[in-house]
Amino acid sequence: MPKLRVKGLFWVLTWVKSLWAWGTLTTITQGLLHFCLCLGLAIGLGFTDVAIAVAPVSAAITSSNPPTQTELETINLLFDQAFDATNRNDFATAETYWTSILETYPNNPAVWSNRGNARVSLHKLAEALADYNQSIALAPDQPDPYLNRGAALEGLQQWDAAIVDYNHVLELAPNDAAAYNNRGNAKSGTGDWQAALADFQQATQLNPGFALARANCALALYQLGQSEEAIHQFRNLVRKYPQFADMRAALAAALWTQGQRGEAESQWVAVVGLDSRYRNLEWVETIRRWPPAMAEALAKFLSLQTKG
Repeated sequence: MPKLRVKGLFWVLTWVKSLWAWGTLTTITQGLLHFCLCLGLAIGLGFTDVAIAVAPVSAAITSSNPPTQTELETINLLFDQAFDATNRNDFATAETYWTSILETYPNNPAVWSNRGNARVSLHKLAEALADYNQSIALAPDQPDPYLNRGAALEGLQQWDAAIVDYNHVLELAPNDAAAYNNRGNAKSGTGDWQAALADFQQATQLNPGFALARANCALALYQLGQSEEAIHQFRNLVRKYPQFADMRAALAAALWTQGQRGEAESQWVAVVGLDSRYRNLEWVETIRRWPPAMAEALAKFLSLQTKG
């Protein structure tokens, strides 16, 4: 699946530089940096089928036209509210706040992109595409809006169009691990699992700590018949990330297929406690988008569990 990446180092830096130029550093900067560290993992391991990158609105503010203290406080509050709503998975409220910010900063590409993020999370994909298109029109040389748009296109199963966007990200940022992961995800949508595996592996080489890319790599190996290596990687990921429900579910299904039922059931108990969505095979196939072989293994496991 695509990675949910926090976007906007360009705009974060712009915001910080602007605030330093005015001699003021508000709490929003610290909030953004914390948000950048946690959102990708928090949403990414929640497995929504989108790639999201979040950025501040700072690009619309320049030192030649600094906001008043009241305006700064209003912006700070809106950001706090938007990020808080996102952290609570209240994306409808987050969308409302980004819309309010756009009323003041309609030429800010980051705000358009952030509202697109909220709309993707609400599965309002057509509206999200419109927001990303606007962001790209305002900042055509920034890679992250293309990454986001590619994820929205994936949600619409427009795999080839998504790949075009990810290719463009890699033209702008050749070492972008998230773009490789997302392109691999789109290639898996076309059924080209060998090419998908190559992209997932490249993502993990660029960023060895990229847990989601490592998970996608392991799932692709299972699809390609390399079940022993896949199980080995499932185990490693579960060992390193005990809360990683996706890999525990994959390990349970794979072990059950091999007849290791006791360990499979033990892993499954942990899965249910972490994320009950893995009981829903349709969600696994269409939202998380496990490969067919892995989804089939889980289907057999769930069927026998139900009979038991």
